[in-house]
Amino acid sequence: MVVDQNFPKVKKYLLSIILIILFSSKSFSENFKYTKIVKLKNPWSATFINNNEIIITEKEGKIKIIDLISKKISSIEHNLNYLVHGQGGLLDVIYKDENLWISYTEDRGDWKTSTSIAKATLDKNKLNFKNIFQAEPPIDSGYHFGSRLAIKDEYLFASAGERGQGMIAQDPTKHPGSIIRIYTDGRIPEDNPKFQGKSNWLPEIYQIGVRNPQGLTVSQFDGKIYLSNHGAMGGDWFGEAKKGENYGWKILGWGGRNYSGTKIGPKWKPGFTKAIQYWVPSIATSAIQIYKGKEFEEWNGHALITSLKDKSLRKLNFDDLDNIKEDLIFEKKIGRIRDIQVHPQNGKIYFLAGNGLWLMEKAY
Repeated sequence: MVVDQNFPKVKKYLLSIILIILFSSKSFSENFKYTKIVKLKNPWSATFINNNEIIITEKEGKIKIIDLISKKISSIEHNLNYLVHGQGGLLDVIYKDENLWISYTEDRGDWKTSTSIAKATLDKNKLNFKNIFQAEPPIDSGYHFGSRLAIKDEYLFASAGERGQGMIAQDPTKHPGSIIRIYTDGRIPEDNPKFQGKSNWLPEIYQIGVRNPQGLTVSQFDGKIYLSNHGAMGGDWFGEAKKGENYGWKILGWGGRNYSGTKIGPKWKPGFTKAIQYWVPSIATSAIQIYKGKEFEEWNGHALITSLKDKSLRKLNFDDLDNIKEDLIFEKKIGRIRDIQVHPQNGKIYFLAGNGLWLMEKAY
């Protein structure tokens, strides 16, 4: 038998390649420290109102303010006509210039609800909200409300889930299954798609064809609006909101299937908006941020994607759309992640996850 003298070197080379692959795909969580700040009950959304205070919503109807220094939690009274129904309740909250906007499951009578948006002047004792948007029609369903909010200049963007109604997302005469754009006071922009060649669209609709979009944010780098969306059995995605376009639900399945196992449609086809990144099988995408901050300065401009199913944080470098780089930062560390916020001053990252508010920072 002839023995190749280079065989040990080959083995060593192959082992080094395997280690490089494993390291490059592994979680980076050993570089970070996780601290649970306070315990909460089914928290859904958070927004900073200054460097030391954060307001959160709990799905069952509570709005609370948390002092990050003292860890004191105070409840704020409010007048929202909400209904906790399935996945619905109090949803997203966002703060700007002494005002709060909230998306919520509005009780429209006889178990019919809508993904609605209300606005209030910030008052730490009691919030007097007034509706500025109601998704029409109201539907008797506890599924797929969305819903996230993002403010860019004087515009308010919102995601409205399709309430489990499938092809309603292809009907621009109905709000469910669409991205909404209105002014922050509820007025309708005169350059929305309805007024630019899509006369059959409702005036508030900016884009159609989404299923259950639970992530929405504006990038401070390119000014674009980005969103994440739940597929069914697979087909979660991250992409850009584009005026007058169509993400294709339920003509497209984005790589996923119905829960019965049957096919839905192709991953993508011409004529529809193509997502930036897809996940098959599903990771249950939730909130997103385009990171900007000091703590993780090397991440500036990258998308941070949170998930409910595998309880993970993923980072996407999508500078080159033909060569997207995805890193798994951590998984199964803090529970199901519902929201992610970046501290406005120091860039540290806060999560609503596992029934609590968590802080992630570098482990120096």
